[in-house]
Amino acid sequence: MAHDGETGLPKLAAPARRALVGAGYTHLEQLSQVSESGVLALHGMGPNAMTVLRDALKEHGLSFRDA
Repeated sequence: MAHDGETGLPKLAAPARRALVGAGYTHLEQLSQVSESGVLALHGMGPNAMTVLRDALKEHGLSFRDA
């Protein structure tokens, strides 16, 4: 876990992780600033990765930004 109070990304398949990092998302908190459809549109993101991200956000009291 990062030392600056931010939560790293959960365990994801390599294509999904590359898609997020490539778009500049390296911490879970950053995903609360973007809509779910925006993340899903990234090449490499699929339904399984979205479920993992949704669950991880909820676990930390966060959610995707409303579209």
